[in-house]
Amino acid sequence: MQRHLYRFFIELTNKRWSSRLLERYTSSSVSKPMIRPFIKAYRINEEEMAHPADHYQTLHDFFIRQLLPEARVIEYGKHQVVSPVDALLAETGVITSHCEIVVKEKPYSVAEMLGSREKAADYENGTFLVFYLSPGHYHRIHSPIDGQVTETWALGRHSYPVNSPGLKYGKAPLAKNYREITELTFEGGKLAVVKVGAMFVNSIERSHNRPTWKQGEEVAYFNFGSTVVLLFEPGTFRLNEQLAVPCEVKVGETVGTLA
Repeated sequence: MQRHLYRFFIELTNKRWSSRLLERYTSSSVSKPMIRPFIKAYRINEEEMAHPADHYQTLHDFFIRQLLPEARVIEYGKHQVVSPVDALLAETGVITSHCEIVVKEKPYSVAEMLGSREKAADYENGTFLVFYLSPGHYHRIHSPIDGQVTETWALGRHSYPVNSPGLKYGKAPLAKNYREITELTFEGGKLAVVKVGAMFVNSIERSHNRPTWKQGEEVAYFNFGSTVVLLFEPGTFRLNEQLAVPCEVKVGETVGTLA
């Protein structure tokens, strides 16, 4: 019953008109008075922001804020894999032989997530990591490795919440939400970076379109939400054993190594 009520409410609100209304509000100067309460509610560290809070004219501008260069330390290394975002590293595990990942005890199809069984087959028996960004997190995405972009594509139309209730009761948001996928090749393997939109506003902006990603550089940002999923081919990634998942991570922190 709870699952059906949750889905009914989200279906009512996740329409084109409501998305546009929310987007118009957050991008309007009318939303500026919400910035201070937003900072307080999410305990945002103002000292690491590139600009003081009064610099931002809309809630949207604040939401996609940049940080001071020294606010994050990138733990560079040829074999290092660093966190692409400030987030809760919510789940890690093995992609099953049926090309599924299990998040919040719920299976998600990697074939559906990537758009085809052929693309998913490369990651069968590989490793996945799910990074969940709360509204208060820094929402810019950085490259976890040095890699060559082989392909980028987008799938999905609507975006449902990817918080705990959304993952538990929603309609497989990690595989059905609007999402942009970038595949990278590196020495010894391939990595899919899945950027998942959340809650009404389906906008993921690229910071550049260069064919090479450099470790730690900004590559994209979320306009509203959400989640990043990393998919590694089998035998190419080892999780940092010091991480007690679920745990908070920041951009540039080592989450594992390339095998």
